[in-house]
Amino acid sequence: QVQLVESGGGLVQAGGSLRLSCAASGGTFSSYGMGWFRRAPGKEREFIATINWSGGSTYYADSVKGRFTISRDNAKNTVYLQMNSLKPEDTAVYYCAAARDGSTWFNPRNYNYWGQGTQVTVSS
Repeated sequence: QVQLVESGGGLVQAGGSLRLSCAASGGTFSSYGMGWFRRAPGKEREFIATINWSGGSTYYADSVKGRFTISRDNAKNTVYLQMNSLKPEDTAVYYCAAARDGSTWFNPRNYNYWGQGTQVTVSS
């Protein structure tokens, strides 16, 4: 059973930075495509970023492009989301997800495993 555990969330002022981590266990992390999503109060789950199994392909939502960076360390079974220039509208619960086929996906339905989420709050 694959488990994903997010960490690194918290409260930050607008313009600040946070780095989220998602540690995987129980599976073959190096073969998974990984994604980050978020859900703000009263809103639907939103795609943020995705990276393929090797780290060679990454894609971002327009809302975070140029501010957020997804990366992975297969030796540490961890995927990261570096978030810079944070805005109040980035406030949400952030989730990581894993896709067994190793690809990059925008659609959450293509992911097989999900973490429990970590709260990010950006104050103005």
